[in-house]
Amino acid sequence: MTALDQLFEKVRAENRAALIAYIPAGFPSQAGCHRVIAAFIAGGVDAIEIGYPYSDPVMDGPTIQAAAVTALDNGTGAEEVLEALKIASASVPAVVMTYWNPIERFGVDKFAAAIAANGGSGVITPDLTIEESVGWIGATQTSSINPIYVVAPSTKDARLAQVTSKCGGFVYAASLMGVTGARASVSSGAGDLVARVRKTTDLPIAVGLGVSTREQAKGVAAYADGVIVGSAFIKAIQDAPNEEEGLKAVTELARELAKGVREGR
Repeated sequence: MTALDQLFEKVRAENRAALIAYIPAGFPSQAGCHRVIAAFIAGGVDAIEIGYPYSDPVMDGPTIQAAAVTALDNGTGAEEVLEALKIASASVPAVVMTYWNPIERFGVDKFAAAIAANGGSGVITPDLTIEESVGWIGATQTSSINPIYVVAPSTKDARLAQVTSKCGGFVYAASLMGVTGARASVSSGAGDLVARVRKTTDLPIAVGLGVSTREQAKGVAAYADGVIVGSAFIKAIQDAPNEEEGLKAVTELARELAKGVREGR
């Protein structure tokens, strides 16, 4: 059982959802990323998702794309991703979100082993299909980490069952079709998707894409086991006049969102 599995047992016992915060490794700088992780923890997040910056981020909206460009300009690669993961996992359950190409380039078995060696609970692979996952599933089993797949409102019921049967840790439910980004409202289809996923698995279900406020977190926490927030945190840093103010904004937003996930039920 990973730290992530234990977290979801804990929040279920507390009858609430988990707050999962996302930050790309190397953003706004290498040291700055580590300070953001500390701000997340100070603000009360339950788990952290470390993004592996990639040059062709097909699922990411402009906010995260811009952060990824900054991270890549800062020289972020596998070593920096694993360092950020190690720092995060020392305090809360942590996972890496990455496209498949960096895993393949690093070495499939080697990457899974490195995640475990640095305290990580698992990996979210948004562009990896289950048909192409035989080697990856084997690697995650060997290293005892969670393979986390993404489903969307367009995913057919039969396909949902196939995908969730390969998941570990939680199922990542993308709340709408399209790319990441904070929105004025979370898609009404998110609740429907979670209900459909629940018919296929007993695994926790975390909703991502669009959550940026306490009220939105409260709304999603009413039906989901986890609330994933990324773009809103990144925007808080990007909009701040300096890094110190950005870190303060991140901590305050985390506190508000943490209250939201506790108010959902």
